[in-house]
Amino acid sequence: MPKKIDPRGEKTIKTLERVLSKAGYGSRTDARQWISAGKVLVNGKVTRNADAWVDLERDRVTFDGKPLRAAAKSYILLYKPKGYLTTYRDPEGRPTVYDLICEIKTWLSPVGRLDLDSSGLLLLTNDTDFAERITNPDHKATKTYQVKASTLLTDEQLDSLRRGVVLSDGPTRPAKVTRLRDSARYTYLEMTITEGRNRQVRRMIEAVGSRVLKLVRTAIGPIRIGDLEIGKWRELTEQEIVLLGGRTAASPSTSEYQRSRSKASPSGKTRSPYSS
Repeated sequence: MPKKIDPRGEKTIKTLERVLSKAGYGSRTDARQWISAGKVLVNGKVTRNADAWVDLERDRVTFDGKPLRAAAKSYILLYKPKGYLTTYRDPEGRPTVYDLICEIKTWLSPVGRLDLDSSGLLLLTNDTDFAERITNPDHKATKTYQVKASTLLTDEQLDSLRRGVVLSDGPTRPAKVTRLRDSARYTYLEMTITEGRNRQVRRMIEAVGSRVLKLVRTAIGPIRIGDLEIGKWRELTEQEIVLLGGRTAASPSTSEYQRSRSKASPSGKTRSPYSS
């Protein structure tokens, strides 16, 4: 679907579906269903057009008879396990990351993706400007992964990754690559990239003649998983939000759940994902 552009170029003008999703009520798919069902009123009138433009400074929007109120900004770091999707709903009924953060009542969106077979650090937020800064390749936000390759990789293969390889959608940017260790059959390495193409690390490894057996994202920018347990989440600290280029404070809306969650230092050492 093409991106909708505000004809007047004003930040306060948004489509009705986007107004609901940015306010933290649900996904844009949910918003479209609510609008179609007549649950949303603009200036006292039912509006069933999800693409209608709304001026947040002038128009009065209500949902289920209550005035729309924007949710406080929330920033979550989740240690995503393998086998979980980053979509909200799966037609096949497979688990999603939303099953792991069901206590949070504010609608959050993943910042980028981790595929079904990958694990590691996943950020979720309702701050779209913050998400854009991390996912837009122009900002060159780094993503660091630990990889178990299916073969022993030569120095020449690692140098190819460092220089960048050619994929079906064009050449990649150079990557930072460190050999962690070799076993009798496999090479374990750490890769840091500044792009976020679909399955990029896997495709880069395939481009040099190997395959990924295990992939764990351990850091985004300076923020690392630390000692956070797999499947658990925590709020980003104010310092972490600033380091990632976001606003100065995280939302208090999730703090009531934080006491039962594992803590992780932003500068803490990340344990190796290759315990087996």
